[in-house]
Amino acid sequence: MAGNKSLKAAVRAKEDEFYTQLTDIEKELRHYKQHFRGKTILCNCDDPFESNFFKYFVLNFNRLGIKKLIATCYSGSPIANQQLSLFDVLGSGEENANKPYKAIVTQVYDQTGDGGVDMLDVAELFKNGVNELVELTGDGDFRSEECLALMDESDIVVTNPPFSLFREYVSTLLEHNKHFIIIGSQNAITYKEFFPLLMQNKVWLGYGNGDMSFRVPEYFEARETRFWVDEDGQKWRSLGNIAWFTNLDIRKRHEEMILVRRYNISEYPGYDNYDAIEVSKTADIPCDFTGVMGVPITFMYKYNPDQFEIVGLVNGKDYLAGIKTTKNYKDYEETRQNGTKTGSGGGKINGNPVLRGKPKSGNYFVLNDEVVHSTYARIFIRNKHPEEVNK
Repeated sequence: MAGNKSLKAAVRAKEDEFYTQLTDIEKELRHYKQHFRGKTILCNCDDPFESNFFKYFVLNFNRLGIKKLIATCYSGSPIANQQLSLFDVLGSGEENANKPYKAIVTQVYDQTGDGGVDMLDVAELFKNGVNELVELTGDGDFRSEECLALMDESDIVVTNPPFSLFREYVSTLLEHNKHFIIIGSQNAITYKEFFPLLMQNKVWLGYGNGDMSFRVPEYFEARETRFWVDEDGQKWRSLGNIAWFTNLDIRKRHEEMILVRRYNISEYPGYDNYDAIEVSKTADIPCDFTGVMGVPITFMYKYNPDQFEIVGLVNGKDYLAGIKTTKNYKDYEETRQNGTKTGSGGGKINGNPVLRGKPKSGNYFVLNDEVVHSTYARIFIRNKHPEEVNK
C-alpha cells in the first residue's frame, strides 16, 4: 500500500505502510476468480510500481477477464525486483517526483515482442497511450473527491489499506456500496465499529489468516522481533495476526463446521457473570448445546451464518444489547500466580467473561475466599441446529 502527501506524517508516525508479498496475494485471490470477470478493479492504496496487488491484476488481466484496472499511485518508487520505475514511463526530472497519479489499464498484451507479457510491456503500453497514466489534481487520498469518483466507477476494491485508517476505510467502502477484498489486523474483529458488520453478515473473513511478512520502507526503525533486513538491504516486518476481509460470497463461508464433542457440564464451565458456557477452542464447540457459548475470536474464520447465530461480543466491556454482564468485581484484589497482590482492583475485569478458580497462568482475582479469573475476548454464539441428545 502506498501513501500520499496528506497521510505521510501519520503513516511515518504509526509505521503502517506495509507492502504485501505477491505469493500471499496469489494464495488469497485464487478463491475469487469468478468475481473478477468483466469487472472494474480498483487498487486505491497502491502504487503500480511498488504494489504487488497491481502487479497481480495487470499480469493476470486477460486470464481473469478483467474489464478495467485502476490504481492510484505516486512517482519515484520502483516495483518489486527493480524491473522499472515510473520515471521509465514519464521521463526523469523533478517535475515528475512525488506527484500522485492514476493508472488506468484496459488492455494488456505483448508490446515488446518477446513472446510473453511482463511489467516492461505494461510500461510500453503506458508510453504508447494504450493505457492511461494521468496526474491527479489532488493528493491521492482515498477520501478525496476524485478518488471517491474512481471508487464509484469500480466494481471491486482490492488492496492493503493503512492499518491506522482501517475503520474509516471500511466505512468509506460501505458508504459507496463497494464489494471488496482487503487486508487488516485480526484485532479488527473486536472493534466496536466493525464487529456489528460481522454480526449482521455485511462483512466476513476470507481464507488467509495468521502470519504474513511485508516489505517496509527504509524509514522503519529496527525491532527486536519480527524484523529483519535481507541481503539486498530491504527491510521486512512480519505480523502474526493478519486477516483478509471481504463481502464477496465465497465457498468457505458456506462450509459447515464438523462438531464432534457433546456438552458435559464438567468440561464446559459456565461464566460467573454471563449466562453462557466457556468453549476455549473452536474445535471443542459441542454439537448438542442449545444455549449461548463464548468462543475465541478465531471462530470467525470458521463462521457459517447458516449454522450459527452470533449473539454478541465481549472484550473488556459488553458490546451489543444481546450480552449483559451480571456481576461487578470492583472489590476483588488482583493476585499473581505466586500469591502476591498487584495492588489493582477487580474493576478492571468488569465486562470480561469470568470463570471461577485460578487460571493455569496469569493473574487472578480474590475477594474473601472466592477466586475468579477472566478470559480473553469472547464472541457469543448459538448453534442454530443443535443435535438432539441421545436418550
